[in-house]
Amino acid sequence: MTRRAATLRVGIVLTALIAVIALVSLVWLPHGPADTSGGRLSPPGTDGYLFGTDRLGRDLASQFMIGARIAMITGVGAVAIAAVVGIVCGIVAAFAEGWFDDTLAGLLDVLIAFPTLLLAMLIVAAQPATIWTAVLAIGLAQSAIVARLTRILAKRVLQSSFVAAARTSGTGSFGIVVGHVLPNIWTTLAVSLALQFGLAVLAEASLSYLGLGTPPPNASWGRLLQEAQQTVLVAPMGAIVPGLLIVMLVIGVNLIADGLREKLDPTARERSAA
Repeated sequence: MTRRAATLRVGIVLTALIAVIALVSLVWLPHGPADTSGGRLSPPGTDGYLFGTDRLGRDLASQFMIGARIAMITGVGAVAIAAVVGIVCGIVAAFAEGWFDDTLAGLLDVLIAFPTLLLAMLIVAAQPATIWTAVLAIGLAQSAIVARLTRILAKRVLQSSFVAAARTSGTGSFGIVVGHVLPNIWTTLAVSLALQFGLAVLAEASLSYLGLGTPPPNASWGRLLQEAQQTVLVAPMGAIVPGLLIVMLVIGVNLIADGLREKLDPTARERSAA
């Protein structure tokens, strides 16, 4: 097995484990998310509580599973929004010329200069704290990054000789985008979107840690970390497990992105072989 294949497989396994936990949480949980009958800060293994309970008596295992669901929803939802908004805006900017092109490029640079988390906080602050608000905010914040990359890649394709030939033959802008631009940029965009998935998970965890993410009782991993601060010496599982799960998911999607880059990018394959 080559290093490229191993990287991709490890990433898929790590991400798939979290995805399976998230899917299982939709149909089964050891205990209800609002069930506080387990007793405060029960140790792991007590009365069927695999990881123990938190300071309110809620089952930590159930909270971790719900956190996996929220993380996957956030990653998929934010990446989908970033992809749709970013690709459309990037392609429009690629066709622009003159002062309009310069204006769009400058606007994208300004948006990218702000950290994703900061932009998401500004959007979330104006809306009630829900998982969908967080997904929308993170997706819109990441769309500027996708738009800028799409603009750069699309402009390169539009300057190629085969696009000039297509225009000469009467192919319209839509046909050029569908037939030439998207097929030649999707591999690079796929790698970028995989990386944005991990960043979206981190952003949601950060928002929840600050109290701007998913509200209780369906707490995300970030909120669990925030709540576990007060009892970390008494019940360390409440802080250790969410942190490990976040690291596992982010590393998993980053490995997938790295594996896809080496698998789909010819220059990366040549560097790897060398």
